[in-house]
Amino acid sequence: MSPAPGLSRQRLAADRRRRLDRVAVVLDRLGERYDHPSWSSPRLDATAELVLTILSQNTSDTNSARAFDRLRASYATWDAVLAAPTDELVDVIRPGGLANVKAPRIQSVLAEVREATADAPFDLSFLASLPLAEAKAWLGGLPGIGPKTAAIVLLFTFGRPALPVDTHVFRVATRLGLLPSGTNVVRAHDILEEALRPHEVYPFHVELIRHGREVCHARRPACEACPLSDVCVYYREVITHSPQPAGKTRAGVGRGIPSDPAAWRAQLLHGALPPE
Repeated sequence: MSPAPGLSRQRLAADRRRRLDRVAVVLDRLGERYDHPSWSSPRLDATAELVLTILSQNTSDTNSARAFDRLRASYATWDAVLAAPTDELVDVIRPGGLANVKAPRIQSVLAEVREATADAPFDLSFLASLPLAEAKAWLGGLPGIGPKTAAIVLLFTFGRPALPVDTHVFRVATRLGLLPSGTNVVRAHDILEEALRPHEVYPFHVELIRHGREVCHARRPACEACPLSDVCVYYREVITHSPQPAGKTRAGVGRGIPSDPAAWRAQLLHGALPPE
């Protein structure tokens, strides 16, 4: 990860130490609340996880699961999905939303996977042994696959320490001050992953998603029910309007006082919707 412009090595090191300290608090308290989730086994093979994740983009879990079930019921093999008329596939996966975009994307991805795995069609098990950066890069080279989708496949299929940053993870991490103001979602993957030990990646991902769904809502977060309000930048700056403690940066970690406080407040209020 390239350093933020204009920051000294000492400042970057201090920011990282603060981030590590705060992550430790988050893992401890949310772990108590959400029963310390841990990865144990894959829910799907890697190609199926890849297709499901494409279907999940910009829709609910319920809708993407319905579309995935219809796809698997309609086609016996991935070759059959690849060979299907695209307009037919669009109709099959329509419950998942954006079917006109997702159907050709799925077929393009499957075509590249098929070509790359000629000796063992659609077998992506080699991703388990590639260096993590290479595995991410390989998946990121597929059409329409960004860092979130790549991380989902690596984390949920192989238990590898790749952190998917979805809208809940991004919102909660921003509000807690784990991300510098103005951080985009691509850079957020690197910043958060760097602050986690490998065995912490899965619980952090699951806990922040659950917290974002159950407590730290995009609108009207239930701060009164949150075990992290005493370490939360959002709670301090938006809910209580408390002054910044002396000697602390506005964001707690990162670049310090933002050049555009109004934009930072808006980011705290709403987070941002990742493009995937």
